[in-house]
Amino acid sequence: MTRPVRLSKAFVPTLKEAPADAQVASHKLLVRAGFIRQLGAGIYDYLPLAKRSLSKIEAIVREEMDAVGGQEFFLPALHPAEIWKESGRWEVMGDNMFRLKDRKGGDYALGMTHEEIFTAVARDELRSYRQLPQVWYQIQTKFRDEPRPKSGLLRVRQFIMKDAYSFDVDHAGLDRSYEDQRVAYEKIFTRCGLEFVAVQAHSGAMGGSQSSEFMVRTDAGEDLVAACPKCRYAANTETATSRLPAEADGAGLAAPEKFATPGVVTIEALEQKPHGVAAKRQLKTLIYVADEKLVIAVVRGDQELNEAKLQTATGAQVIRPARPEEIPPLMGARAGSLGSVRFSKAPVFVDPSLADRKDMVTGANEDGFHLRGVDVRRDVLTGPHAKLAELRTVKAGEGCPRCDGTLDVFKALEVGHIFKLGTKYSESMKASVLDADGKSVPIVMGSYGIGVERIMAAAIELHHDEFGIRWPMAIAPYHATVLTLGPEPELRKAADELVDALAAAGVEVLYDDRDERAGVKFKDADLVGIPIRISVGKKGLAEGKVEWKLRSWPAKQVELVPLGEVAAKAAAAVRAR
Repeated sequence: MTRPVRLSKAFVPTLKEAPADAQVASHKLLVRAGFIRQLGAGIYDYLPLAKRSLSKIEAIVREEMDAVGGQEFFLPALHPAEIWKESGRWEVMGDNMFRLKDRKGGDYALGMTHEEIFTAVARDELRSYRQLPQVWYQIQTKFRDEPRPKSGLLRVRQFIMKDAYSFDVDHAGLDRSYEDQRVAYEKIFTRCGLEFVAVQAHSGAMGGSQSSEFMVRTDAGEDLVAACPKCRYAANTETATSRLPAEADGAGLAAPEKFATPGVVTIEALEQKPHGVAAKRQLKTLIYVADEKLVIAVVRGDQELNEAKLQTATGAQVIRPARPEEIPPLMGARAGSLGSVRFSKAPVFVDPSLADRKDMVTGANEDGFHLRGVDVRRDVLTGPHAKLAELRTVKAGEGCPRCDGTLDVFKALEVGHIFKLGTKYSESMKASVLDADGKSVPIVMGSYGIGVERIMAAAIELHHDEFGIRWPMAIAPYHATVLTLGPEPELRKAADELVDALAAAGVEVLYDDRDERAGVKFKDADLVGIPIRISVGKKGLAEGKVEWKLRSWPAKQVELVPLGEVAAKAAAAVRAR
């Protein structure tokens, strides 16, 4: 039997207005409905209602992790610097990692993730292929020195994460572990009431050969996903590709020809008279620093460079745009007059959409001058320093790379990410086992993360209306709320008995026994979003009935249910979640 909670005794501090800085629905409603309060930038208190929902999400995660052989750990959030230096990520993580010194001057960090820590356990304890595979996981607090916390729980400095790690003797084993996790993730998000899509993704600082993100389509998201409704191709725009229509180029010139363009330093300016060069006919040359080495990226003038794709192409751990003062010593000109014609002083990466283009225009690496008649293969792809690499960000309306469909591009929120790490960490940290032939081999690893609070926030982004939250049953803080619609003793007595019957049937009840007007109770019930609302009023009780309303129903839709049937009806609704 679950113990009902009386709202008159509970801590549920609802608000009429959302914070002025709240932009997305989940932030506004979590604050207004009394789930969270802000302590500092990107740091939140989780109040009792939030704790109940988060605990239910964690329970679902545990059940599905255990179902694929996961074993739960709880590892430290405070990490000595040495363990991160072993993997090479102490420097790579940069300002995103919270760092501190102890009283003896030792360097430590607050964990953003736990690849290094789990790898160290595996290195110290696993010796033979007979001990593999292993699947280890934890639900632990993580920390990230987020430069711009915003959107409530969507971009924070402290968060709860389920991180799992698989350890196999070979890549075939990793493939099986990865697939197990993919299926488990689909079950987790489905049980939590999320509509999601799994997309091809960029691995970033995590490394590895392959990764997939689980994304919820919502305008509150900060990622962009390109998807084809015809063949179900889907990828984060950090990795997505597309088909472009062929461009009809002129014959061009026998060799590039320099012409004066005084004061012209943008794509848009070169499009204007007297030059009139369409953006599609321009080569945009961008200078970046990849692991402290200058590199050049070339995309079409009307395209946007995707920095994640450039990072993949270079293989760099850290990438950034070159500063203005770093460009002239390499290029001989300032930004706005740059080009890569027969340039070999730095690696040049060219988007494949430009490979066969002719009669193009680009900077001459001389301030105030451009070149026309450029043939990309002849003049840019001139040696081993220059290579083709996917660089551009795809756009809505472009062709699907897998079929003859058209791509849609939409905002999405990442709730989970799975990675094939391979031997990235086991090699750098010397975690190996003996295989069946007695040969020492590096352990082949996978990493699998879920943002617990992000599931809660994503559920609200998907399930809310103008009145408040509409919780999926599985992760709602309570299954049902019972309201008394008047001070009469007979209403209180009937409600007390009903609450006890619901609790005996296994229904979690938030009992609104406050001495408040019915309108106040209805508004709070809609705001908090408990899936089942049962109202005990004089008119219905006179007929031996109560008002039954699901939060998912239209505002004015209610049903009168005999008192004796309510507990069974509620229990059935809970089981059907």
